[in-house]
Amino acid sequence: MTGISFEFFPPKSEAAGEKLWQAIDRLAPLSPDFVSVTYGAGGSTRDRTHACVKRMIDETTLKPAAHLTCVAASKAEVESVIDDYAAAGVRHVVALRGDMPDMAAFKAHDDGYSGSVELVEALAKRGGFDITVSAYPEKHPESASLDADIDLLKAKIDAGATRAITQFVFDTQAHLRFRDKLAAAGITIPVIAGIMPTTNFAGAKRMAEACGAAVPQWLADAYEGLDEDLDTRKQIAASVAIDQCRKLIDEGFGHLHFYTLNQADLTFAVCRILRLGAAAN
Repeated sequence: MTGISFEFFPPKSEAAGEKLWQAIDRLAPLSPDFVSVTYGAGGSTRDRTHACVKRMIDETTLKPAAHLTCVAASKAEVESVIDDYAAAGVRHVVALRGDMPDMAAFKAHDDGYSGSVELVEALAKRGGFDITVSAYPEKHPESASLDADIDLLKAKIDAGATRAITQFVFDTQAHLRFRDKLAAAGITIPVIAGIMPTTNFAGAKRMAEACGAAVPQWLADAYEGLDEDLDTRKQIAASVAIDQCRKLIDEGFGHLHFYTLNQADLTFAVCRILRLGAAAN
């Protein structure tokens, strides 16, 4: 059976918090394998991330995976976050280098970790955490090449990572090519395919440009002229996501990770149609 997981981000306001928990309540009955909660640039959402994860542990049956970055933080500050997570009952961490607050090129803190490999090593040495890392089917924007990205993923695995989640991809063939390259490189840990179902194509396109994800022309054409037509965008978004997920499942991907953007309806519909999670029963 295909596994599923969902990503949420911590709310910035009381209204956003209500929207987040409505989304969580909507998706929780699907019994995802885990849900991840993001951590802002430079730890800017540290307290909100922690509060969100703690509430999930205390009030739901969900298994939260808390994000952790090493941007703009000393080792002592990062270790303090790890202590807080452990005390809250977190047993799964998504360890990322992270992006600089101003989105400039990464620069390690003078007293901090040099990047994701050192961060994973620190988590593994401490023990008690399942460690997930990132992977980039279309190359990280700051990477010299896709092969360099794969070498970095190998280093993170050697440091203690047990699975990877890919950046979202709209071109399904990129997922398949990446899978084949990982197999050729001898990488055997689970690599979870990232999916981002969204009705906000303009926003999705901006995010794709920032992270180096290609936007196929056919997808842009499908949304052309629909800025004021939400109903049609909803139908297109569901159709595109269902088709992409079905192809990935048919190709043997054993787990799909949905970047929900704190919106539940579209992800819920995709999972229902494809009988994913508890919807399979």
